[in-house]
Amino acid sequence: MSSTYTYDGNEPVRLNKWMASLGICSRREAETLISQGSVSVDGEKVSEPGHKIEPGQTMTLAGKATKALDDQLTIVLHKPVGYVSAQPEGEQVPAIRLASKDNLLGKAPKIPGRNPNFAPLGRLDMDSRGLLLLSEDGVLAKAVIGPSSALDKEYLVTVQGQITDQIIGKLRHGLSLDGRRLKSAKVDQLGPGRLRFVLREGRNRQIRRMCELIGLVVIDLFRARIGPLELDKLPEGKWRALTSEERAALIKASKPLMDASGGSKARKASARSRGKSRSGPARAGQSRKR
Repeated sequence: MSSTYTYDGNEPVRLNKWMASLGICSRREAETLISQGSVSVDGEKVSEPGHKIEPGQTMTLAGKATKALDDQLTIVLHKPVGYVSAQPEGEQVPAIRLASKDNLLGKAPKIPGRNPNFAPLGRLDMDSRGLLLLSEDGVLAKAVIGPSSALDKEYLVTVQGQITDQIIGKLRHGLSLDGRRLKSAKVDQLGPGRLRFVLREGRNRQIRRMCELIGLVVIDLFRARIGPLELDKLPEGKWRALTSEERAALIKASKPLMDASGGSKARKASARSRGKSRSGPARAGQSRKR
């Protein structure tokens, strides 16, 4: 069944750009759909990706194209320790192997198996566990891991070492990695040896390296949430398909908040900071490493 969208902007805009802004597909995917003759404006097929749609015009996406986009799968996986989220090396086992029919909870449009087209939307290293998204959806990938994404990620961490107010303060806003200052983080102590991190960036093994800098050793690291999406009660090693409502919520939450002048609050806060510088739950007591 075809889908229709009416452009309500004030100025003409490139069709592929508008399609991407609606969250229908990425710009590259839009260009492919246009070249395939799957897109029409006011009943006329469009052949040029740079075609501009005018205010009040209606775009129609052919049924076969709509179905192909609807069949794009995003996997919500509870990754156990011992699996790599990215491309495996040597004897490493990729997390996509867990996306089998036997491990599926609920229904999914397809079973990916060992499909290499599923990319991790925010890596979770082999020694860590918890929420991992694997997707073939370019729009969602940009929303979750794109450079302008405003999504935060929540981690529950068990550590060895003494936790003091001074250490908490350093973890929140006093550390640098690879010669670059880290963004401010929300860090709270949940109990003896247990910390909760909320980050807005994803440097390589960031939490482990942050803890190492101030004398803590990470024993267990569990990602519980990405933006509005929580792992909830999904059993370890199981997966389910991301719903369309969850996809929309992730894309909406990924967009930086705008202030009254139309600027990004996050971007302006970063600029102020630069100006100043110029003048499942973590397993407490668990001994295994992630």
